Parts: sequence; structure tokens; C-alpha cells
Amino acid sequence: MSGMIKLSSGYEMPMVGLGVWRMEGKSIRDLILSAIKIGYRHFDCAADYQNEAEVGEALEEAFKSGLVKREHLFITTKLWNSDHGHVLEACKDSLKKLRLEYLDLYLVHFPVATRHTGVGTTASAIGEDGVLDIDTTISLETTWHAMEDLVSKGLVRSIGISNYDVFLTRDCLAYSKIKPAVNQIETHPYFQRDSLVRFCQKHGVCVTAHTPLGGAAANTEWFGSVSCLDDPTLKALAEKYNKTVAQLILKWGLQRNTVVIPKSSKEERLRENFQVSDFKISDDDMDKIKAIDRKYRTNQPAKFWGIDLYA
Repeated sequence: MSGMIKLSSGYEMPMVGLGVWRMEGKSIRDLILSAIKIGYRHFDCAADYQNEAEVGEALEEAFKSGLVKREHLFITTKLWNSDHGHVLEACKDSLKKLRLEYLDLYLVHFPVATRHTGVGTTASAIGEDGVLDIDTTISLETTWHAMEDLVSKGLVRSIGISNYDVFLTRDCLAYSKIKPAVNQIETHPYFQRDSLVRFCQKHGVCVTAHTPLGGAAANTEWFGSVSCLDDPTLKALAEKYNKTVAQLILKWGLQRNTVVIPKSSKEERLRENFQVSDFKISDDDMDKIKAIDRKYRTNQPAKFWGIDLYA
């Protein structure tokens, strides 16, 4: 079993979850049901992944068959950039697709509003100049206050942010009535982001690591990135602890007190990624891992957006 972390909202979140990005429709059902049987209780979704309806079918089946109760699952989904001006409708659209009455966590997927293309369509509208059509009329503060309304309406238990840096996180802490419970960011041994992680944790914002294994094959295919799974230091340490490199990396993430949401479409990997509670990485070895940081981001949406938002 994975441990739990208490959020500033008062709710608890399982520290190991399953990300459903880039999972194909048909296989999602089997994968989610297998994951629940293995012990996963935390599923990380997003409107932009275009598979909430399939996830919803699997969840409904799990509840109806008595495999798991709704209150024992932690379900996250995310507001897409094009829906910043339509937060309530977007949230309701996600709830309907997921066949849920409430979300455990709803995140602002990226700190940027883009041209609205219709609720739930999650398009990234590109302008005539080939660049993402950014909407400069909606502030993140306005979006956040709409997120807070979802909590008072009972649609969402906790709200958070995603892909926010120190500046934006600080700003959100200043203007929020309900503090962001989570900041979900890319972080792994090649992109450790210690300053951001520590800032969030110091101010009561739980950090969830998306791409916790450095993106592996999927990001190599999409973004041409290098994965830390092949790193010689990590390979040697994994051997020392008699674990796979993936298990070692996930344990490193957990020992930093970050929530990890690896994705896998293979059942044996699902099992392997979940079995990380039976060992501890020594302080010396944590330092060795600290030394391999490359400040290397693998998730590069600029490839699709015609603009580097991290520049």
C-alpha cells in the first residue's frame, strides 16, 4: 500500500497514483480495473487527455461490481487552457464524462488561458501566425476564484495548480481564499527543481510529480527527450537495492515527500511501480541522486504550440 499525504484542504491523497495520459480508449478499462485490484486508489486524469469518458466507464464498472467504493478512490482531473473563462461548465463536463458526483482534486492544467473552443473540446487553437492563440483578457486570479466556487458548490473537494513556477505559485497563495492544495509539476532525477519543490512544501502546497520517471519512451517519441531510466548512477543504485530503476526513482520521489503518478500501460509495470514501500534509500544515496540533476525538462508542449512558454 502507498502512504497518504494530508492536503491543506484537510483531505488525504494517496502518494502513489496512476496517470492516464496517452492511454488509448479500449485498453483503459482493463488497465484501471487491474490497477484497482493491485491496490491503486489514486487516478490522475485531465480533460485534455481526451479519455475521461472511458475512465468514467471503468470507474462505474468498478463501483457497480463492488471492486471498490467511490469514497476510497482519489480522482483528479484538470481544467484545460481553453476553458479558463468557463470553469463551472468545464468541471461539470468532466464530472459527467467521469460519471462522478464530485472530484477529489481539480487542477488548473497550465497557467495560461487560450482561445475558447467550446467546453470540453480542449483544442489548442493556433493563430494564423502558427502560434498558440493566448487569451490576455482572463487573469489566473479570475480563474482561481472560479475554482474556489466549485468547492463551495460541493463539486470539488480540493483545488490546485499545475505547471506553476515559484512566482505564479506565490501569487496564487496571495490572492487565494482557498489555498492551492497541490502543484503538479514535472520533476524527476534529471529535473529536480529543488527550489520550487521546497517553496511549495514550505507553504503547505503538496507537490505531485508528473512524468516522475522522466517521460521514458513516450516523451522520447513525442519530444525526442533523454530518459533518466538509462542513467548509470541510477542503474548502479537500483542494483544495490535489488530494485528496478523505475522503483528506485519513484522511491526517491516519495522520500522527497512528493506524490508520484507514473503511467504505464503494462500490468507488470503497474505492479512494479506500486511496490516501493519495502525499502529506503540512504541519505548518502539520496545525495548521489541529487548530483545527477541536469535541469532537463522533457515535457515540451512548445512543439505543438509554436511558442515556448518556459522561455
